[in-house]
Amino acid sequence: MLHIPLLRKGEPYRSLDIQTAPHHRTREPFVEVSQANAGLIRRDLRDQHDTRRLLAELSVADLVAICKRAAGYFSNDSLPLGDSMQSPEDYVAQTSATTGLPYPLVRRNMTKIHGMLAEVDSVLAGLTRALDLTVLDTGYAESNGHLLSFFPRGDSLGVILPSNSPGVHSLWIPAIAMKIPLVLKPGSAEPWTPYRIIQALIRAGCPREVFGYYPAGHLAAGEILRLCGRGMLFGDVATARAFANDPRVEIHGPGYSKVLIGEDEIDNWERYLDVIITSIADNSGRSCVNASGVWVPRHAGRIADAIAERLTEIEPLPAEDDRARLAPFADASLAERISATIDQALEEPGAVDVTARRRSPRVAQAHGCTYLLPTIIRCAPEHSLANREFLFPFASVVEVPENQMLDAIGPTLVLTAITNNEHLKERILTSSNAGRLNFGPIPTTRISWDQPHEGNLFDHLYARRAFQRAREAVA
Repeated sequence: MLHIPLLRKGEPYRSLDIQTAPHHRTREPFVEVSQANAGLIRRDLRDQHDTRRLLAELSVADLVAICKRAAGYFSNDSLPLGDSMQSPEDYVAQTSATTGLPYPLVRRNMTKIHGMLAEVDSVLAGLTRALDLTVLDTGYAESNGHLLSFFPRGDSLGVILPSNSPGVHSLWIPAIAMKIPLVLKPGSAEPWTPYRIIQALIRAGCPREVFGYYPAGHLAAGEILRLCGRGMLFGDVATARAFANDPRVEIHGPGYSKVLIGEDEIDNWERYLDVIITSIADNSGRSCVNASGVWVPRHAGRIADAIAERLTEIEPLPAEDDRARLAPFADASLAERISATIDQALEEPGAVDVTARRRSPRVAQAHGCTYLLPTIIRCAPEHSLANREFLFPFASVVEVPENQMLDAIGPTLVLTAITNNEHLKERILTSSNAGRLNFGPIPTTRISWDQPHEGNLFDHLYARRAFQRAREAVA
């Protein structure tokens, strides 16, 4: 059976502790993955400062060039995977096998990661507001007559990763170009992508010692976040709770992303149906940038019906089918629990499943797999489903007066606001509820490389210091 080892300072290490990830369809063991314990991680992270010095010796320009070369290797080359080699098509098939994501969606996520590596200079320009990054090479620099100096907040970035979608791995890639080593704990069902990215970067010339790859349980994962100077945690509310008040850890939880239509454009809602559908169903609804809510001042019933009609056209297809848009659940019991949670909430007054009369039961069996079929809920703003997010194409359609929308929507990772009302735009711009903002008919899932996705990785990894120097003496 295929085995994925740990990477300790970039070197493969086979652990005595092994976890097996099953195939999502057959539930037969598919791959063995070495597991790290807390003691091993503590030993390996004792000399983080020395590891960071390896990246500090390279210029940012050199590291950007490495990332750009790695983009081609990641997409096109066979790369080491334990004792074997993994081709791009192997990667697609293997990632699909353990996550359930269909081949075409894995390939789209592959393209996203390629884009992050290839466009890392544009990403850095967005993260740093076009700062001349030679300042990280020299320690200080002069800009517009002002001296600037930054220092790293920690010697490494520890990242606790999810299994829902490969594209999420693009968020930690820029750390390498910013001279910060990586300590990665992959999701149990998605060990493939971070390992492949690391191998692509090593082949492109990055020092292998700056990479730690530690599949592990919860205790060891917590040790990574405690010991690394900076951390990044992907997970649900319960998972993130232990580090919610730790400023060293950047939390990436549910997005609760939304599409909002203003009073001035609501009568034209049919024009924006494609944008709404894409926002909800892209990547099988597995991303935090997928819209889980559509908020409108009128026509909520008609809009919900139209969305439901379109989404019920999405049917389960075999993973290899190029038309596949819906991912099954690797854990069938999770699909059952999610569906039961929705049904229980529907017992409260003020909500109805608009898709129920157009499709078979929400939990569906097809091609030997378990699926959750797209679900649209028409509900009141105070209902518990008005602000929920699940790992499949799910959204609520909520009707609320325009002047109450911004207070009612709650925290929103991505907000697509369709309006030409300048007063409403001004209110949105000053609202703290919208983390990432799209004005106009832009799907919530569309990412621009020069705009931070969530938070700001540069600000998370670096702090600015006050700096001055004496002028040279004049003879």
